Amino acid sequence: MVCFVLQITGLIFGGIGMVGTLAATVMPQWRVSAYIDANIVVFETIWEGLWMDCISQMGIRLQCKFYDSLLALPPPLEAFRALMCTAVVLSIISFLMAIVGVKYTHRTREDSQGISIFLLAAGVAFLLTGILALIPVSWTAGSIICDFYDPEVPAPLKRELGAALYVGWVSTALLLAAGAMYCSF
Repeated sequence: MVCFVLQITGLIFGGIGMVGTLAATVMPQWRVSAYIDANIVVFETIWEGLWMDCISQMGIRLQCKFYDSLLALPPPLEAFRALMCTAVVLSIISFLMAIVGVKYTHRTREDSQGISIFLLAAGVAFLLTGILALIPVSWTAGSIICDFYDPEVPAPLKRELGAALYVGWVSTALLLAAGAMYCSF
């Protein structure tokens, strides 16, 4: 019974982590404009994501523009896109493997080793997915923090941590927890 509860909990954590990884990948709020000047009246908020930039004017009007050229992107952004897309695909595969493993664990008792290998593969895939998602999220946060405290970066170019980074960290934690649960079987 405890084994079944852990399997279902791992499945829920993996599913939420999968959705969170997808959400963090498509959200434009990776880098958000920072207001560090004495000016209190702010009319625009700038969001920078993996796929597009957005400008919100006074919270009423939102304009988003996809990046024009794939070849004109900086190399870290291209790598982050690739890592997050790989993490999304791998999280879907991991989730499907976990569903099948949990479904057949309680139906077949004669081949329990084959099913446990299947759950172990799902656990390893969840762990790998969590690591793949953690790299671009943490790297982006590190570069934002370094630029924020760099006195040579002009104030209008300084950014803060966006909501997509927090979603990425939470989904990474859930994916790693799900992977640990399935690897423990």
